[in-house]
Amino acid sequence: MNKVKGLLKHWEFILLLLFVLEFMIFGVANPGKFFRASSILASVTNYISVCIIALFVTFVMITGGIDIQASALIGLTSITIGVLWSDAGLNIWQAVFIAILLSACCGALSGFFIAYCGVQPMVVTLGGSLLYSGVALLISGLSKTPAYQGISGFPAKAANGTFTSFRFLGKGTLFGIVPVPIVIYFVLIVLCYFLLHKTKYGRKVFLIGVNPEAAEYSGINSRLVIMSTYILTSVGAAIAGVLLTANIDSAKYDLGSTFTLSIITAVVLGGTLSTGGKGSIFGTVLASLMICVMRYGLPLCFGIKTQSLDLPIGIMLLVVVVGREVAKSPVIRKYFNKRKKRG
Repeated sequence: MNKVKGLLKHWEFILLLLFVLEFMIFGVANPGKFFRASSILASVTNYISVCIIALFVTFVMITGGIDIQASALIGLTSITIGVLWSDAGLNIWQAVFIAILLSACCGALSGFFIAYCGVQPMVVTLGGSLLYSGVALLISGLSKTPAYQGISGFPAKAANGTFTSFRFLGKGTLFGIVPVPIVIYFVLIVLCYFLLHKTKYGRKVFLIGVNPEAAEYSGINSRLVIMSTYILTSVGAAIAGVLLTANIDSAKYDLGSTFTLSIITAVVLGGTLSTGGKGSIFGTVLASLMICVMRYGLPLCFGIKTQSLDLPIGIMLLVVVVGREVAKSPVIRKYFNKRKKRG
């Protein structure tokens, strides 16, 4: 019994229970369609960009910051790849490398203003979102293809019909079962978990979130670490942009522009405090998959329109944030302490 109570104190365990409950509800509502493995994997693949970016935004929010520009960098990465490959005549992998490098530079610029100039993260990343969306639109104007159409026709299939080259990243499968984007996501989970929870860098990230002054006094270059978290997020956004572009075979300047709410919700729901100092990769992964299953199950099992799916996600975000603040209330804590003593 004590072990169960101990587990219930861990937010990740509660998320796991909610995740199982979510599966059960959707499964009972429409077992014939919901439990199709191919449909579930396809749904996760379509949502993988949000899952990937949420991993890296976790680093930012643990330091006490926030990043709402990542979704704009998806579109910037996508259209950069398309224009460099289609109009500039570069090799597709050269275009991918330059697009990722450009996104990293954007993250470094925003991180510099936040870490070294002391500008509020919300202000910088909001401005960055508008700026980088505008840059993506300008780059799309360099293409012969109209912006609303998107650039398509990327290297796809070999003579034997199998996906190769660039399109393999978005449409290929491992052993004919698991989509390549999910494999890449799993690799990124392992890397992010190791970086955040098993290295000195991760400990620095947590310490900066808990007490920035103490981190400085202990010899940590807080500003460099904070800036690096925004670079990591921008690289994560670029990877997401590459996979999404390869998956839909279309490079567009506004790709991923609606992902911001889902990304922030996944990180906060995963247990990362908006004030910094607490968070986990495992929690973010569980929350991301919960949102993914919700977006897959609600239209399929309850007929909710796709356009309305941001509503339950927004409600989840509000409930989690408000619930945490209420839990911190001295009145609530006093009430539970009294009950504990009586017990």
